[in-house]
Amino acid sequence: MTLDDDAISRLREHFAGELLRPADAGFTRARAELLWNGQIARQPALVARPTTNEDVAAAIGFARERGMRLGVRGGGHGVAGAAVPEGGLTIDLSRMASVRVDPEARRAYVGGGAAWAAVDAATADHGLAVVGGTVSHTGVAGLTLTGGMGWLSPLQGLSCDNLLAATLVTADGRTVTASEEHEPDLFWGLRGAGTNFGVVTELVFALHPVSPVANLGMVFWRAEDAAGPLAFAREYVFRLPPHASALVAGLSAPPEPFVPAEVQGAPGVAVMVVTWGSPEDHAGLVEPLLGRGSAFELVTPIPYTALQQMLDGTAPWGIQAYDKGLNLDDLSDEAIRVLLDRLPRRRSPLSFAPLFPLRGRFSEIPDDATAFGSPRAPHWAMSMVGLAADEETFAAERAWARDLYDALRPLAPDGGTYLNFDVGAGQERVRASYGEEKYRRLAALKALWDPDDVFRSGISITPAPAPAAVPAPRGEASAEVPASSG
Repeated sequence: MTLDDDAISRLREHFAGELLRPADAGFTRARAELLWNGQIARQPALVARPTTNEDVAAAIGFARERGMRLGVRGGGHGVAGAAVPEGGLTIDLSRMASVRVDPEARRAYVGGGAAWAAVDAATADHGLAVVGGTVSHTGVAGLTLTGGMGWLSPLQGLSCDNLLAATLVTADGRTVTASEEHEPDLFWGLRGAGTNFGVVTELVFALHPVSPVANLGMVFWRAEDAAGPLAFAREYVFRLPPHASALVAGLSAPPEPFVPAEVQGAPGVAVMVVTWGSPEDHAGLVEPLLGRGSAFELVTPIPYTALQQMLDGTAPWGIQAYDKGLNLDDLSDEAIRVLLDRLPRRRSPLSFAPLFPLRGRFSEIPDDATAFGSPRAPHWAMSMVGLAADEETFAAERAWARDLYDALRPLAPDGGTYLNFDVGAGQERVRASYGEEKYRRLAALKALWDPDDVFRSGISITPAPAPAAVPAPRGEASAEVPASSG
């Protein structure tokens, strides 16, 4: 869409932030900062960088008046590139990224454009933390509004479980703060499907005491040696006490000093165990994994902020990326066989397949407490991520991820997924992930807060249709009367 100077001038009258069109100096850099995934080639007609909620409302109104597709950039890490609608308007919240911590109240006030690295750094100074992602440059809002799992999930649940309030600008330009006390239905929907109801400009989190130093145990087996250890680990990680966290990942051994040179780059499986207590307690928890034919083992203290950044190298900014996800009730022998068979088929050492064992506090929260779109029963949330620096290799890695997904899909019969793990999930998968009861409730909320489906660039809920009108009897004045549901 081409925007004339008069239209932009009128917008500037109500916009204190920055507005950039493709011909403007700084647009190319601004567009690059919108997108983590280098595979996305779309370009917006206008980038709006607000500094206030009033700016956000002005940008939403401008887009609606012109029928422009709207995207929202929070932290910028989205695989699908939903922040950048072709020829549309991107609201870039990078100027609204402040993080403020109240250590006495154990609260964090986080701007909608912040990334988790800023939250981790600000809270660790006070011996506090809230569960975030496992890559530190992931956006706080995008992750939280669709769930948010990380190292602290067994202790704290999801990021959305620790959300106390959220301020958003709605489709009609209102600024609303939702919490358990104010707009509780909207607050329920924000915790799992929050990108559907407005532009979230601030999130308030409950913080919890967490040692600034964690304990990490990492054990790696080559793919050809991993079947037995992985069969043991699938039971072992669910027996860990709730103060311990774990992650299993199919990946290439990293080029790090603690990895023997002859093992670096080898495809295999890593099991990682993290605690925040004494090193002696941690050593006892890791010990059952040791001495099982591993290629390398690492047991070490690690600052919590470094733990949060440990996997950043698996997701470098600008990499070409593709992601698929599914939920597994059990890591069966067949699932292990499929994973180990396909790991060596990758062409890029960056491609990997993490498996998150969701347990502990995650499973103690009732399924209907939030709109989170996966079951609360203990299970594995698995992601298949194809990553490459060039087009040819990326095409092969995308095919690899799809093949692994297709081979595992029959082992996940409910059809659902953790929606942050699935690029461009269609309506069928979205409905399957939320389940019919939650989806109907979300569709009704969508019809109330965004009936025109303005916010549809991400994981989209279709607004529930308006009630049908009953025609008036002949000879009487016509009236709009909602049809009876009975």
